[in-house]
Amino acid sequence: MPHYTLSPQSDPWWRYGYVWLVISGPVTVIIAGLITAWLTLQSPDPVLSRDNDPQIKAIHQMRDQRDHSLTPAVQARNHVAKPGSP
Repeated sequence: MPHYTLSPQSDPWWRYGYVWLVISGPVTVIIAGLITAWLTLQSPDPVLSRDNDPQIKAIHQMRDQRDHSLTPAVQARNHVAKPGSP
């Protein structure tokens, strides 16, 4: 039968560097999340209005004109996909 000896008393857990290495990862993520939440609440992005901006109106007009110029091509494509439709 083996004889076991008592090991000397070990240091408390907070004296080991690996414990702090393991704890520091999640704590860093929590702190970064709180900082991010604080930044977003302090300076939210403004809501852009599509109706008042002339550049956005011009972009929408160009898109609408382009879409109307493709209407015959879209109808032909749909007709090929469904030969029975008018």
